[in-house]
Amino acid sequence: MLKTNEINIRDPFVLPYHGVYYMVGTRAKTCWGPADGFDGYRSTDLENWEGPFEIFHRPVGFWADKNYWAPEIHVYQGSFYLFATFNSTENDRKGTMILRADNPLGPYSLHSDGKVTPDNWRCLDGTLYVSPEGIPYLVFSHEWTDIGDGQICCVQLSDDLKRRVSQPRVLFAASDAKPWVKSITNRQWDGPIYVTDGPFLHRRDDGELIMLWATFGEKGYAEVVSRSDNGDITGNWTVDDKPLFDDNGGHGMIFRTFDGQYKLTLHQPNETPKEHPVFLDIDL
Repeated sequence: MLKTNEINIRDPFVLPYHGVYYMVGTRAKTCWGPADGFDGYRSTDLENWEGPFEIFHRPVGFWADKNYWAPEIHVYQGSFYLFATFNSTENDRKGTMILRADNPLGPYSLHSDGKVTPDNWRCLDGTLYVSPEGIPYLVFSHEWTDIGDGQICCVQLSDDLKRRVSQPRVLFAASDAKPWVKSITNRQWDGPIYVTDGPFLHRRDDGELIMLWATFGEKGYAEVVSRSDNGDITGNWTVDDKPLFDDNGGHGMIFRTFDGQYKLTLHQPNETPKEHPVFLDIDL
């Protein structure tokens, strides 16, 4: 058994399912370079974890060999789907692919017809949103390395989650969080750089649709909330005037415990190799 603070992952994602909490995340030790898989953990109390269990390993000939980031498990039409970011040394155009399994800990196999994000963009951190009408969407970050001011975008997916079936729509940009959002510095980019990471959508009990995402503030990595004005992905999005969490931790998501309490999980600190999952009570 591992304690939560002994698990060295970034971008934690928790799926509560049939009395068990399943957690996945980015392997911190291989985050910034060559990578070949994802791990999963399981717990009944959010304190003691079994694992790691390798839930996906790079198949022979698979195009991606680095930056295996931000896996998320979503239950959709009776199966388990892993949304994850992949990249390759050859062309450095990261993007989201969708994998499938019959149980939460896999093993997961390739499902989508290649990347479901635009091939000519650098994209990351894809997540699933299903509209009240049952229409699946991919929500993702268009990375600052392409455009300077990172964006959160969406595309409609086919019903079988094999491919995108619409053009990307920009929901908002990182700079929309001004004045508190802070630019990062990079020698390869002239001008200000604003980051969008880790979108995750949650419908509140009152019907409001909110989105968590991560950027940088005064204390480092921070978690932010944006809100749709019509309760759907098609609405106009506004960013809260202050961060939800700003103590050098982020890339979070919300889940409900089996006793009905909402939890925010994110990684903290945002420093490799010290990061680990954190679970915080949240009042929605």
